[in-house]
Amino acid sequence: MSSVPSLPIVRTVANLRAQVAAWKEAGERVGLVPTMGALHEGHLSLIRLALAHADRVVASLFVNPAQFGPNEDLAAYPRDEAGDAALLAAAGCHLLYAPGVGEMYPQGFATTVMVRGVSEPMDGAARPGHFAGVATVVAKLLLQSGPDLAVFGEKDYQQLQVIRRLVCDLDIPVQIIGGPTARAEDGLALSSRNAYLTPDQRRAAPELNAALQEAAARLRAGEPVAAVETAARARLTAAGFARVDYVEARRPDDLGRLGPGPIEGPARLLAAALLGRARLIDNVPV
Repeated sequence: MSSVPSLPIVRTVANLRAQVAAWKEAGERVGLVPTMGALHEGHLSLIRLALAHADRVVASLFVNPAQFGPNEDLAAYPRDEAGDAALLAAAGCHLLYAPGVGEMYPQGFATTVMVRGVSEPMDGAARPGHFAGVATVVAKLLLQSGPDLAVFGEKDYQQLQVIRRLVCDLDIPVQIIGGPTARAEDGLALSSRNAYLTPDQRRAAPELNAALQEAAARLRAGEPVAAVETAARARLTAAGFARVDYVEARRPDDLGRLGPGPIEGPARLLAAALLGRARLIDNVPV
């Protein structure tokens, strides 16, 4: 076990399980917050949410190669374990689990977890194989740590719904809690990939949330789904986004497609668009 001041770091499943078992034997509830590092206020808000529901909180730090496509930013993804550990310690986290690739995917690893349905549209279509990588690593993290609860951010809303389906289908005894999206003052959802934005792109980036907020208001006013989605995509293109992967209104629970006319109940508006090197995602409830 290595450490920074006040935050122990474990790198093996055996050491992780030993610490969690000791806490549980003492009657303490354990929360897990999975991350890929490059931490910001959004991650820290999830740590604080976990602390509100658990006595002890474990954060995992693992840049998961299985969820990156062949042309995506695995090699360039920002990494700063020491800085992340200091932020976690200051936020009140009790343990950092930082396994290597060999610990997570040892020699001969041959299993992939796939969640049909909720994982297939939107990011599932735009990033083939992404959610299989997410589902596999999250299943492993939950089984490795055995927490009472795990916290995931609502910014990655489709991912959150995939994980909820996974936990339900596989009878994993853990409570999944969604944490509200943390935003900058201008509305941009906090993300590690925001670091890729140039100053000009950063000024344009809040248009993603602004377009969704406008679209949500139009849907609440009774305008047809298809027309609202088309208008939001056009707004993003006009704002300088190089590619709009999707702007879609979906059912909140299973992310099923809505009809082209006015909505008849709750919905979730989700979007993904490319601005420079940064692929930004966001969502708002309707």
